[in-house]
Amino acid sequence: MNAPLRIARLPAQDPALSARWDAFVLAHPQATFFHRSGWQRVIESIFGHRCFFLYAEREGVIEGVLPLAEVKSRLFGHSVASLPFAVYGGVAALNDEAAAALEAEAEKIARGQGAEHLEYRNLGPTRHADWPRQDLYVTFRKAILPDEEANMLAIPRKQRAMVRKGIGNGLKAEIDANADRFFDLYADNVLRHGTPAMPKKFFQALLDEFAADAEVLTVTAPDGRPLSSVLSFYFRDEVLPYYAGDDEAARGLAANDFKYWELMRRACARGLKVFDYGRSKQGTGPYAFKKNWGFEPQPLSYEYRLFKRDAIPQNNPNNPKYQLMIKAWRKLPIGVANWLGPFIVKNLG
Repeated sequence: MNAPLRIARLPAQDPALSARWDAFVLAHPQATFFHRSGWQRVIESIFGHRCFFLYAEREGVIEGVLPLAEVKSRLFGHSVASLPFAVYGGVAALNDEAAAALEAEAEKIARGQGAEHLEYRNLGPTRHADWPRQDLYVTFRKAILPDEEANMLAIPRKQRAMVRKGIGNGLKAEIDANADRFFDLYADNVLRHGTPAMPKKFFQALLDEFAADAEVLTVTAPDGRPLSSVLSFYFRDEVLPYYAGDDEAARGLAANDFKYWELMRRACARGLKVFDYGRSKQGTGPYAFKKNWGFEPQPLSYEYRLFKRDAIPQNNPNNPKYQLMIKAWRKLPIGVANWLGPFIVKNLG
C-alpha cells in the first residue's frame, strides 16, 4: 500500500528544500524556467504579492510542484495564478494523483483568499476541458541547429538579409554585468508603445536570483552607443529571450535583428538545443517579427477557474477600454512614466 501523499508550501527561505524543488523542476519534462523556486523570492520581495509554492511529497520524495501567486488590484481584479509575470505555469507532476491533489489545494487557497479566478498558464495541453480558456497568445519555439551557418541559412531570406545588414553596420554585442543599460532601452521602448515599465529593481533581482541562468546582452553601435538589449533566461538546453528594449535608431541599423542572431549564435556555441522566442499576442508586430524568422506559432491555452467572474478578464493592451490610457501614457515624460509605471504593472501580473 502506498504511503499517503502530503501537500505542503515551500518556505521562501529554505535553501535545502528549494534545492530539492529546483532539482525536481530541472528533471521534469513539463516543468519550465518559471517553475523555479527563485520566482517566489523575486515576486514577494519586489512586488509584495503573496506566494503559495505548493509541492506534493511522499516519503520524502517530491512528486509534483505548483507555483502560485496572488494578485489583488482594485483596477484589474483579484486572482491567483501560476504564475504572474510568467508566460508558462501550471502543474508539473509525476502522476495524476499528485497533480489532482495540488490543484485541489490551489482551488482551496484561491477560494479561501476570496479570489475572483484561478489561472493556469499551460505550455502543454490544457488539463480541464470544461474550464474557460484564453487563446489570445501563442509561443514560438524552434530547434537550434548544431552548426552556426546552418542556423543562419535556416532564417528566411528577407530576415537573413536584415541580420547581415546589422553585421555590416559594425554592430557589437556585449554581456552586461547589471541591468542599467538594459533598463534604459526597455523603459524607452515600452513608453513608445504606451505601456508601463516594470521597476528597474525587478530586472536586477532576476539577474541576482538566477545568476548564471539570467543574462543581459546589449547591442551597441560602432561608437559604443547602446541600441538594443535583451534579458534572457537559460533552462536546461534552452535559451529564452524574455524582456527586450531598443532605441528608436535600432530599427534603421537592424540592431534588433542582429541582437537575436547574436543570441542564437552564442546559444549554438554553448551547445543549446532550443530557442524559445516567447509569447506574443496574435496579430501583433512581435508576432509577425517572430514568424519572419521562420518560427511557427504554437497555441498557448491558458485555463481559468472562475469564482466571481462571468468571463475571462482581458487585462491586455488589445482591450479597447485601455486605448485612451495607452495614448495618454505615450505622452508622459520618461521620468514620470518610470516612477508611476511600477505601481500599475505590479497589479497586472
